[in-house]
Amino acid sequence: MAMFFWSLVTGLLITVSDLIPLLGQMVLIIVTPLLTFMTLCACRHIAAGHPMLLNMWLAPLQDATSRKRLLRLGLAYLACCVAGGFLATLPFANSLMSAIHTDGSVDQVALVQAIRGPAIIFSLLYLLISAMFWHAPALIGWHKTRFAQALFFSMVACWRNKWPFLLYGISWVAVFFAIQILGNFLVDSGMAADVAQIVLTPVNIIVAAILYCSFYPVYVSVFGSDYPTLQAGF
Repeated sequence: MAMFFWSLVTGLLITVSDLIPLLGQMVLIIVTPLLTFMTLCACRHIAAGHPMLLNMWLAPLQDATSRKRLLRLGLAYLACCVAGGFLATLPFANSLMSAIHTDGSVDQVALVQAIRGPAIIFSLLYLLISAMFWHAPALIGWHKTRFAQALFFSMVACWRNKWPFLLYGISWVAVFFAIQILGNFLVDSGMAADVAQIVLTPVNIIVAAILYCSFYPVYVSVFGSDYPTLQAGF
């Protein structure tokens, strides 16, 4: 139930970020390492058989040094994502601009075709970015690893376990793709799109909660559980 609550909270944060164009998404990316570390600490607490009370969620962030370093990690994550988007888009700038007419109208077909290249390149770059930042919050928060070392250790750990991580990623893509297919099936069956979205909301919450629960065993299976305990048993 604690992770279902966390799934609702993160879903709310994502919704609020969507209401604030650009700035909201940037802030969400910056705080992602903080949210990831809170998730890992909660999972560790639950795995130890302890109840996860409401006032415990912010306990992992009570250490000012770790909090600042995690925010710094979030800023670096944002910078890498922006740089990756720029590098992926730059070679296709002419084709993207050609999809926009001089009168401001957009050729949707040409735009879809032009955006395929940048999307593929950014996906490949994002795999590298994800590998660098995947384990970094726990390495910084629990092990007090230095910033550059945390990124390096995370990337090496992901590379050494690339096949399990590939299967892990494919599995979750398949799960979310199946939910999308279910939504399309409900709409095609005559259900209104708004009603279908309401029906799928509990499913999305449950799946997101299970996804968050998977972060901790993934980390422990790579780095083990030999790290200091923080305040409030985290």
